[in-house]
Amino acid sequence: MSDLHQPPARARRRRRPGIYLLSPAGAIIEPERLERARANLRKLGFNCTLDRTATAREQRFAGTDAQRLAAFERALRHPADIVMATRGGYGISRLLPRLDFRALADSGKRFVGHSDFTAFQLALLAKTGAVSWAGPMASYDFGGEAVDELTADLFVEALSGQLEILSFESPDSDPVDARGVLWGGNLALVTALVGTPYLPKIRGGILFLEDVNESAYRIERMLLQLLHAGILDKQKAIVLGRFTEMPSSPLDQGYDLTAVIAWLRGQVRVPIVTGLPFGHVPLKATLPVGAKVGIATQDGMAYLVLQEHHHHDHDDPHHQHDIASA
Repeated sequence: MSDLHQPPARARRRRRPGIYLLSPAGAIIEPERLERARANLRKLGFNCTLDRTATAREQRFAGTDAQRLAAFERALRHPADIVMATRGGYGISRLLPRLDFRALADSGKRFVGHSDFTAFQLALLAKTGAVSWAGPMASYDFGGEAVDELTADLFVEALSGQLEILSFESPDSDPVDARGVLWGGNLALVTALVGTPYLPKIRGGILFLEDVNESAYRIERMLLQLLHAGILDKQKAIVLGRFTEMPSSPLDQGYDLTAVIAWLRGQVRVPIVTGLPFGHVPLKATLPVGAKVGIATQDGMAYLVLQEHHHHDHDDPHHQHDIASA
């Protein structure tokens, strides 16, 4: 991490919008993490309200489908400005046909999460064009004994509109200087939405992808599906985040993520950017899904421009976060 802009401590503690916490997918296994998350978010100045069924359980899910749908309805009625998922897992895809996306978009609330929450974010974008936020989740990111300080800072600055440029080390990226709609998220969920009305039809976009617990061949197979569906070649850039906890096999014989990326470069005409600080990792950026952004690479660095209406100098650290490779 270098030249990291740190906001004043008093600014980080000032009163901020409220956060409504709901569990739209997998069951909460460690309820104590939610209490720590609320305490940690309070330290950042957020008043948190926990949905009354956030710790419910029905098989592997955080309550029945009806209970999880009702949680979204309660979130709409609550005055909190931000709605954050407690965790991912699996389950949101079940809810998509029954969610009122127009009401969700018209509420003006900012929906935050990642992993399984990708299904909600892309469906919201496809149905309404509304922006949501790929970012931290309560239990997963704020529920530990320690919270990654940069993740917290990026969350605060992105949601307050203060973060203009996210720069990160990307020494093996292709040259690119492009603008387009930022979209994507968890690769498995993006792929699962292909052929459904919940996948946005975006041309000239900036597609970002990450995943966890997927072996190299499964990552390639999902990328192949996006390629064969004609999605990858319609983008202006493919931005790869973290692919973590990848199972390996004696059959691989050196076939790993690096090999997959090399193969992908031979299949697409689209620039590929690596190193995005996003995924199932402690350090993650908060990204506006559905917003128009800029992406550029230069001298081993990548720059994701989140506030396009400003003129930016890559050497100007104002409202910029520089993130070193993990």
